[in-house]
Amino acid sequence: MSALSSSLVFLIQALGGLYIMAVLLRFILQLVRADFYNPISQAIVKITAPLLNPLRKIIPGVGGMDIASLVLALALQIGLFYVLFMLKGFVLAGIPLPAVLLLSLKELAVEVLNIYMFSLIVIAIASWVAPGSYNPGLMLLHQITEPLSSRIRKVIPPLGGLDFSLMVLVLIIITLKNFIAAL
Repeated sequence: MSALSSSLVFLIQALGGLYIMAVLLRFILQLVRADFYNPISQAIVKITAPLLNPLRKIIPGVGGMDIASLVLALALQIGLFYVLFMLKGFVLAGIPLPAVLLLSLKELAVEVLNIYMFSLIVIAIASWVAPGSYNPGLMLLHQITEPLSSRIRKVIPPLGGLDFSLMVLVLIIITLKNFIAAL
């Protein structure tokens, strides 16, 4: 593979991955009912609206979940895999759709787990560096992770002022990622 084509593969993979992450973030933000007026939420809505709004007219939400954004993320991930396979010189007819569908589902699951894991790590570091400070990004990360960490706090309450729920969640996420990788 030439330097130009490998650079093109990297660029497409990075931009495609960022857009898929934005669509997954929009799903998560709506699922946890995060602050819609947060500037970061507004940016995610504006970025994903051109592809998501037409799809929402066809695919309704179910039980407070935005199914259209999940379908869009899956379709984009499948498309990204096919584009990358094509750029790497594979024959598209030789790549079965069920295999790409399984790879795409695994990749999306890992991406959601990564979003949560890095959110938890950023929250933990921010609590050491600037405890109690207001930042729209940190507020959004708290809103994303609070439904999970509050469930852990019910089982393992803070001990001596230390909240171990974030560490327990990171360990659970790493375990889930290893399980998905083994599939």
